[in-house]
Amino acid sequence: MAAILIYSDKDKLALELVNGAKSLGASSIKAVSINNESQAATLAGAGAEAFSIKNEAISVVDVSAMASALAQAAVKLGADTVLLSSDRRGKELAGRLAQVMEAGCLTDISAINVNGDIIECQRNALGGATVATQYVASAKKVLAVRPKTFEAAAAGQGQASSLEVEVKTSAVKLVEVKQKGGDTVDIEAAEVLVAVGQGLNSQDDLPMVEELARKLGGEVACSKPVATDKKWLSEERVIGLSGKKCKPQLALLFGISGQVQFTVGIRDAKVIAAVNSDENAAINQMADYILTADLHDVIKDMNKTVG
Repeated sequence: MAAILIYSDKDKLALELVNGAKSLGASSIKAVSINNESQAATLAGAGAEAFSIKNEAISVVDVSAMASALAQAAVKLGADTVLLSSDRRGKELAGRLAQVMEAGCLTDISAINVNGDIIECQRNALGGATVATQYVASAKKVLAVRPKTFEAAAAGQGQASSLEVEVKTSAVKLVEVKQKGGDTVDIEAAEVLVAVGQGLNSQDDLPMVEELARKLGGEVACSKPVATDKKWLSEERVIGLSGKKCKPQLALLFGISGQVQFTVGIRDAKVIAAVNSDENAAINQMADYILTADLHDVIKDMNKTVG
């Protein structure tokens, strides 16, 4: 396979893409950083041939300029396949980059397999009810891979080369950066999730849920109705088709029925334990451990025993 170019503005996700490119058997892995020399050095230390693009005309808020820069980099570095991370910015960048490169594009990829000359990609289909295997038939490909699909390559300190691209001065100017107000939790990054559904009796029960998550070193998450209908938690904590797709080491699910709109966001967890008073709840079909009991009693008992 020819060279593969990888890019993400986040170090951890870029390191995951290094291992993703290795799994594809690339003849060489080219990594690009944009106005971030320390990231280029880290990627070089992880085994990629890293290149640092320093160009003040490229702003993180101007995805069009970023797409132009990456398209030029792909040509200069001889890469016909570009791997991006399928986070919010990565998905937008994937579409714009594919248009500039005249390439085929797939996003939200959850698994990759090489079958001869074809890169087979698994993605959710039919609203998450099934997983489809798809591939890009064109020679040029832009593939955006979901975070945590691959383990992050070991970071290190290496040497990176510079790479020049020509980008027109953007009409978009970054004036100020402000912290997002309200809940800024990143449940996709959590290794442990304590998720609650409509089986939770009251918003007054949330403190004991939060206590359990804190003791386990995790985050509180929820099904969509808990956030959008009851408004007990922010939408940043929603798991599922219209929320976040998470891959924690441990997912504790309390009072969640298991509709496909939810399960599509948690089925890749390493271990799933479900607590529900309904022994026939759909969530039990995918759980590794099942406890048919009142979730309130279980959480209180766990808070007493977990250090």
